[in-house]
Amino acid sequence: MIRDHFRVLVVNLSSGQKSIAAIDGRDKVAGGSGLAAMLFEKYGFLDRPWNDPRQPLIFAIGPLTGYFPLMSKTVCAFKSPYHDQYAESHGGGRSAMSLRFADFDGLVITGRAKSGSALIVGSRHIEIKDIHYLWGTDLHVAGKTLRRMFPGAGHRTILRIGPAGERQSPMACITADTYRHFGRLGGGGVMGSKNLKAIMVHGDAAFPLPEGGEYVKVFEKVHADMTSTGMMSKYHNLGTPGNVKGLNDIKSLPIRNLQATADPAVAGITGERFAEVALLRNAACAGCPVGCIHIGFQRERFQEENRYLYRQIAYDFELIFAVGSMLGIMDCFEVLKLIDVAEKMGLDVISPGVSLAWATEALAKGIITTKETIVPLAFGNSSVYADALQYLAYGTNEFYQLLSSGTLKAAERYGGGDFACVLGQEMAGYATGRAFFVSQALGLRHSHLDAGGYSYDQKHTGDNVEDVVKFLVEDEKKRCFITSMVACLFARGVYRDEVLGNCLKSIGYGGLADNMDSVAGEIQRLRWRMRVGSGFRPENVSIPKRFSEVTNRRGPVDRDSLEALKAAYGKRILELAKDSGTEEGTAAP
Repeated sequence: MIRDHFRVLVVNLSSGQKSIAAIDGRDKVAGGSGLAAMLFEKYGFLDRPWNDPRQPLIFAIGPLTGYFPLMSKTVCAFKSPYHDQYAESHGGGRSAMSLRFADFDGLVITGRAKSGSALIVGSRHIEIKDIHYLWGTDLHVAGKTLRRMFPGAGHRTILRIGPAGERQSPMACITADTYRHFGRLGGGGVMGSKNLKAIMVHGDAAFPLPEGGEYVKVFEKVHADMTSTGMMSKYHNLGTPGNVKGLNDIKSLPIRNLQATADPAVAGITGERFAEVALLRNAACAGCPVGCIHIGFQRERFQEENRYLYRQIAYDFELIFAVGSMLGIMDCFEVLKLIDVAEKMGLDVISPGVSLAWATEALAKGIITTKETIVPLAFGNSSVYADALQYLAYGTNEFYQLLSSGTLKAAERYGGGDFACVLGQEMAGYATGRAFFVSQALGLRHSHLDAGGYSYDQKHTGDNVEDVVKFLVEDEKKRCFITSMVACLFARGVYRDEVLGNCLKSIGYGGLADNMDSVAGEIQRLRWRMRVGSGFRPENVSIPKRFSEVTNRRGPVDRDSLEALKAAYGKRILELAKDSGTEEGTAAP
């Protein structure tokens, strides 16, 4: 049923109270990213720490979820343990479709359970279940146990955390249905602070599709573009791992803590190599006909029992970069082994990989010793990294506790900040140049997907600061609307403005369709108000020296030019945040 308000489930883990709120604002924030920011403005506290039990953990979907293909993402919003500011993380799997079939546009979780718990949500049943006996289990064990305890089929999602999340690590992710994640900025740590081991959403209801032929016509056109043209085929075929060879060819692939940007040895971890020897199958998020999830295998032999165990492990470009090229691991099966260790621990693979790359260089330079690292970290040695990932997850000593709070936190204590590969958070895998470095460093999610800076670097040769800032701001605004639908960003080439407008009109959201640009601008401003209001200051974000030591196909990165762009983009962000609303430091009711 099409409605002009949001139907939001609000659960307080401390009191056990549950309520369903009808919240206006569909015409202003659409859903997804916009709804998440609006819910944080309503239920969150800008001036209280991230782990205050009253802070909300928010999940939000969009108006097109369930109606069109690849509207398969959920936006998770929270105050981050990484920087204690407003944050967003996006995940897929069955999470969005499960919320849609449970008849909720959003889920807001506050409070702290008395012991390790699971929240079970359905259209007719909501329960907080004590599962303290699963506290301490890894992701694989927890997932198998939860599926047996709470059987269900169809539209059911299981969101869960591992030991890293239980320890409230800023590098902890929320795993969704095994192969997808709310990865960046520590959402898993927020769940851990609430004693929340798992969230299960059962999509046990139904919703009617729009009547009339217009919806069918629009749906069929979108589906055909997804499946019968070449617009999405690259994501199914090699997928994002195809970026390994492409970036290496243009000297833009971070290698061994960004000490190099190209190396012939990456032939062992390209998308082509994975597909030849390690690809087992493709999978897809619910509601997606493309199948971009690439699942490889890792074989483990138990010699004493004379048997083998095969693990299925999802891989993509960012993971291959983080525990592959960044650590000098150039064998695809060794990369899969490290991904598997990080997954069990409930770690966002990117940040641990990049942080261990820094630690490896710091150890080689004598800044730290094996007293800190416990194992002799060395580029190319996957076995020591497998141990180090577990030390990082458990915070085994003071060094790993600091490192798991962020590479720069460890660098402040031990030194070596100049070669920390941190852009707001540990970098994504694109050493393309100035536009990307600034875009990720100052981006709201510190994600390469906040805006297409990596693309700008590759397609433009001009260095005019105003042109780059204009591109980043406008591109972010467009993405804000797509992530408020909530579409997978791989589909942004299909969901152009005209197509999105037709989709919205076909299901009854003509007002949104007619005002997409203004709504996108409001969402962009609202998100930045939440971020700046919770303490973000662009001038306090530094870009370490290593990024101005990079040489790629365009030559060396000029430090002065990098700082000029950072200052101009930071100024523009602050202007966006001043465009009304919540005063800095105020608390929501």
